[in-house]
Amino acid sequence: MILWILGIAAFGAASAGAWWLWNQSGAAAVVRDGSPNWSPDGRQIIFASEQGGKADLYLTDLSGGSRVQLTHDITPADEGGAAYSPAGDRIAFHSDRDGNFEIYVMQADTTGARRLTDHPGIDQAPAWSRDGKQIVFMSNRDNPEFDIFRMDADGRNVERLTKGGANGYPEYSPDGGQLALHVGRDVYVMSLQTRGLRRVTQEPNNGLHPTWSPQGRRLAFMSWRNGHTEIFTSGADGQDQQVVVTMPSGDAVDPRWSPDGRYIAFVHLPDGGLTRAQEAMPQRIVYIVEVDTGRLTRISR
Repeated sequence: MILWILGIAAFGAASAGAWWLWNQSGAAAVVRDGSPNWSPDGRQIIFASEQGGKADLYLTDLSGGSRVQLTHDITPADEGGAAYSPAGDRIAFHSDRDGNFEIYVMQADTTGARRLTDHPGIDQAPAWSRDGKQIVFMSNRDNPEFDIFRMDADGRNVERLTKGGANGYPEYSPDGGQLALHVGRDVYVMSLQTRGLRRVTQEPNNGLHPTWSPQGRRLAFMSWRNGHTEIFTSGADGQDQQVVVTMPSGDAVDPRWSPDGRYIAFVHLPDGGLTRAQEAMPQRIVYIVEVDTGRLTRISR
């Protein structure tokens, strides 16, 4: 089962683009892909996919034409939330291969996988610091809802950064001094020096799952403020909020900005259902959108 917004909030529906590039190859097949992220060079996308069972990690190029499976568990396990280290030599991800969702890391060639966290709570959604020395993640280990934690890249020195309020999906700013995250149903930016929070969106003009542009001047996030879930961008100060993806039907969720700033990867749920049980959502399709033109390319096959 691909993890989406565990324990954060219930959300609405989804998105439409400036213009369409529908790739019909494999369009009739049921696809269950999600949790996309980028390689540091921006030439590949890593994502989770359910191929008739539990979710494994895969890698593809920007055409979606070359899919390589990265994880092959002897014991079936769900894996997702993959993130390359800045140097591209390691991949952090979450997995329940040992019976509970924890944070793991492996070499980029998929060797040497090891567990970094070990706690009865749920740990997921790892993100690397820009120097590759630390990892932030979300966990409900100390709270019925999720908080943000930080640890060294070897799993030591775990530190809680937030205290209550349903916090999720942290990502380091390009300068390494801030985190984007969502708290409840809004996007915030946290100063890592002061731990102060600056609000970017405000319910009902809500936002979740934020991601930084490479220059750190803008954020992309998902929002259902218009009655269906769309991908928005805004200035890092919350100004100039605008829709970049709105699909003809369903939900557009989980944006991730490319390293060169040209694209945003996201997940389309063509039948909607973001508020329903995960098992009730049969289709989850990864796309990329070219930010300047709105051109969409289907990555899932």
